[in-house]
Amino acid sequence: MTGASMNQSALYGLLAVILLAVVACGKESIDPLVAVCEEVFAIDDDVLAERLSPEDLIQRLDYLEFELLPDVRGEVEDAVDRFIWNAREIAESSTYDYPTFQVLSYLDTYEQMAAHVHVLEAVNDVRWNCAAVGREWVGDAPVIAEHVSQRGIEYGKYTIKELIDFGDALFVASFNSLDGAGRPGLTGSGESRTRLKSPDNFNRISGPDANACSGCHNMPSAGGGGDNVANGFVRGEEFDFVDFDNQLDDRDEVELEDAIVNLRNVANERNTLGMFGSGLIELLAREMTADLHTIRDEALETAKESDQPVPAELITKGVGFGSITAHASGFIDTTLVEGVDYDLIIRPFHQKGVVTSLRAFTNNALNSHHGLQTYERTGAGKDPDGDGVKNEITPGDSTALVVFQATLPTPIQLLPNTKKARAVVAKGEQLFSSIGCSVCHVQEMPLRSLIFTEPGPYNSGSDLGPGQVDALLEFDLADFSPDFPLNDDGEYLIPVFTDLKRHKMGSDLNNEVLEQDDVPTDEWLTRKLWGFASEPPFLHNGRATLISEAIEAHGGASQFAQDSFTNLSEDDRNSLIEFLKTLQIESSS
Repeated sequence: MTGASMNQSALYGLLAVILLAVVACGKESIDPLVAVCEEVFAIDDDVLAERLSPEDLIQRLDYLEFELLPDVRGEVEDAVDRFIWNAREIAESSTYDYPTFQVLSYLDTYEQMAAHVHVLEAVNDVRWNCAAVGREWVGDAPVIAEHVSQRGIEYGKYTIKELIDFGDALFVASFNSLDGAGRPGLTGSGESRTRLKSPDNFNRISGPDANACSGCHNMPSAGGGGDNVANGFVRGEEFDFVDFDNQLDDRDEVELEDAIVNLRNVANERNTLGMFGSGLIELLAREMTADLHTIRDEALETAKESDQPVPAELITKGVGFGSITAHASGFIDTTLVEGVDYDLIIRPFHQKGVVTSLRAFTNNALNSHHGLQTYERTGAGKDPDGDGVKNEITPGDSTALVVFQATLPTPIQLLPNTKKARAVVAKGEQLFSSIGCSVCHVQEMPLRSLIFTEPGPYNSGSDLGPGQVDALLEFDLADFSPDFPLNDDGEYLIPVFTDLKRHKMGSDLNNEVLEQDDVPTDEWLTRKLWGFASEPPFLHNGRATLISEAIEAHGGASQFAQDSFTNLSEDDRNSLIEFLKTLQIESSS
């Protein structure tokens, strides 16, 4: 070989190396989101043109899932994941023979047709989400700049700190119509209604009634309770639009003798609940539920083995919930169950104890108060409220809000500075127990584990559950809590001042007309007193502006404690109140 030809070969080799480097550099410079979107559209085009065999389609889906998708997170990731799942179902079925996703006439069964409809919906959902990639808003813009991917959470693409920050941002965000705030075509209970527009897009009773979570949950800071001005109206959301203009009760369940709606019977007015320490509260409820279910299941097994009825006391963490009787037939008599629903699930949220988890609480509030639908409930790619915005809240957004609330600071006891004042508090704490307050307001509840998993084990309905995720999110609340003392069994003693049980509270607190989830109007979940002094006013409706007023309103199961408080000397009453005033949220100091 001559020198000239060698130099020419070397030049060609160098050019080839440079070309490969340019190509590689070009590939690296492509936005991963754009690359994922383009590959989905290319697959859709190739299927439409009948260019892909089943094997080809599966290879393309593998490349999309394992090569491109790992570099992406956010709502596009969730949408593409749904496309992959639905497309695989078709590719691996007997109905695939160079079809298009759109042509359905040759399909034999409803199930086959449904599979193709689902993948077509998934493609359209990807197009919807990809259309926003790289968009720079000029002028009005949604406040939610980035949604959280639930798949990304399950695959470890977010740190707990990132999820807390995302949840915090969502909690304080003032949602607008570009986010999907408002539900012009739906009531808060999810029923269709005549489309409403401004100025009827908000309604203080039937909702939506708030722009931000922190608009109500703000005392002493974001996540806390609220002033009376922020009271909510439970079951008012079932109306199309409350105007009191000789309005009839048009709800599905007419419970009123007088069908004309007035301020007293339209809804149940409730003060805003504080969420500080709520991760620990949910963990306590989960463990108590597990204990009650174990008692039930063991009684049922014994009844079947012995062919005899087996009674069983329902006691968990020292709290009694009545008893059951299990029968060999599998029937369980729940007549004597008290303070909890017959399914024996402890529901620690809402004043009536009717919401199982932070996730359910969050998804309910987003729709009822803000008009934002979580698509784990409504389905992806849909616009059920007709406001022109799809996928308003992703399952990942809900998870981020749960993580934010679960890791909010734990309420503390903030003792006064002087020895004399501390002595008064100590006397008040002793009186709190001796007159019977601690029978229901249990000062410390034992908790076996501080590990919080999401989604929770007792979610129901359309709320995301453990069986719907590839991996549970897991984090340790010890990282966000003070060092709790341990009991002899090594359990953490959580100073919640509640028994998480419903009690009949007498006539003064039986002020509501409507039942909530079939709970009698005179029954209330024992208020968690930790942190409550930082979140006035008091009672379920905020009508007590003083702690003494709240105590004096107690009756029913707490009548003895109320009478005992009333019969104390003025100094002793003041001492007890001084003790209760130490139960604060640290940021309020």
